Amino acid sequence: TNIFDEAGFKTPDLSIVSDEFVAELLGMEHKNLAVELLQKLLKDEIKHRSRTNIVQSRKLAEMLDDALRRYRNQVISVIDVLEELLELAKDTNAANARGEELKLESYELAFYDALSQNHSAQEIMGVDKLRELAIVLVERIRKNASIDWNLKESVRARMKVAVKRLLRQYGYPPDMEALATELVLEQAKVFTECEVSNSSSSL
Repeated sequence: TNIFDEAGFKTPDLSIVSDEFVAELLGMEHKNLAVELLQKLLKDEIKHRSRTNIVQSRKLAEMLDDALRRYRNQVISVIDVLEELLELAKDTNAANARGEELKLESYELAFYDALSQNHSAQEIMGVDKLRELAIVLVERIRKNASIDWNLKESVRARMKVAVKRLLRQYGYPPDMEALATELVLEQAKVFTECEVSNSSSSL
């Protein structure tokens, strides 16, 4: 059964979360159906974001899993979990505007998020320098990544050296350099796969 059709919603994505949508959900007779609707919307958003921004998708998945686990264990009521999921949906929609505020493209924002996971990096480097580093990373990876860079160890090793060099060049805190490098490489793999996919589809 298509729960969106059943509930009367025709556009199954987070963009439908408005004040009117919230009022309709809270007014539904079967609150468990409202929870299922929001769960489906958020899981679809997680799947979508996993193709562009691994940090955001993981964070969203953790928050969703935590809320649902407490609900299933009867730690919180159906109304409580509904309100938590609504807040999560609203926060996720609001996060979409961060790229515009920082003037970053989606993948630049993804690398910015990967770099800024380290709070000391935020304090030491600041938003502007992290933003600049994210842009340079995207440019460097786009120029040097090959289709099979994630398969060939030599290509991956070369990319790892290039990432470390950039982090040091921009003054990234050395205590978190190794973790940041691995996270950036994970993000680079996602980015490269999308670039290759887009190139193939345009042929």
